[in-house]
Amino acid sequence: MSLQTKALVSAKWLSQAMKTRTGANVRLLDASWYLPKLRRNSAIDFKMRHIPGAVYFDLDRCSDRTSPLDHMLPPAGAFAEYVSHLGVSNDAHVVVYDASEQGAFSAPRVWWMFRVFGHDTVSVLDGGLKHWVQEGYPVTEVRKKPEPTDYRATLNRSDSWVKTYEDILDNIETKEFQVVDARPAGRFRGKEPEPRDNTEPGHIPGSINIPFTSLLAPSGQFLPPEQLRVLFQRAGVDLKRPLCVTCGSAVTACHVALAAHVCGQPNVSIYDGGWSEFYTRAAPEDVISEGRGKHW
Repeated sequence: MSLQTKALVSAKWLSQAMKTRTGANVRLLDASWYLPKLRRNSAIDFKMRHIPGAVYFDLDRCSDRTSPLDHMLPPAGAFAEYVSHLGVSNDAHVVVYDASEQGAFSAPRVWWMFRVFGHDTVSVLDGGLKHWVQEGYPVTEVRKKPEPTDYRATLNRSDSWVKTYEDILDNIETKEFQVVDARPAGRFRGKEPEPRDNTEPGHIPGSINIPFTSLLAPSGQFLPPEQLRVLFQRAGVDLKRPLCVTCGSAVTACHVALAAHVCGQPNVSIYDGGWSEFYTRAAPEDVISEGRGKHW
């Protein structure tokens, strides 16, 4: 597979793969997750409708449960134990999707997580469940109980994968890497509210806004690579330079990482704490906002 094919697979490819020998090595994960204020239960949705053969990946459960922040990366052992129960083996081709109305919301986060833990054979179903249904492929309520495996994971915490609050704070002065924020423009500018309580909107000094929805076509699929490159260029992002992506809690940030991967830049880091951590810890002068900002 090419770099692009590994990152994104089509509904047609998945349908055909599941009918052939290739499907025996495919582990299909429904990684749907929604912001709490939407009051939508992804686990219940999965029980009612999912792609045949899929198992449910709980993003909140597969996280660092000791952290006060939402769904931070879990320790390697916890990740390995969780995906072992999902029947994922180290030689499996993992395909991730979600059921969001956009076509992709949380699936790219799980794609990124697998890559952080050293699993390179992982793809996102382009367009998600939305496009799968649009193309006329079947869904089911029948759940498949996976056979547990003995998955092994090694977390790569090098600077090329995960950034901390301290890294982001230092970079405000050093400007060693570009920072892209994937939240909607209103939240980035400080004009629209954040979905989490006790957090005002705004952005990190020097960061660039590329809303994750701008990467997607109406079908829910990612834009073609040539259009994505133009989008990055117009935003002022140089894909040849180091790049870190953030958002509210490092979910939709992974859309930008995936888009850069499709464009030939696989080494994009994610600020795992996201805006929810930065706003909480940053000094008021480091919260750039056209709205209320932050006050001591």
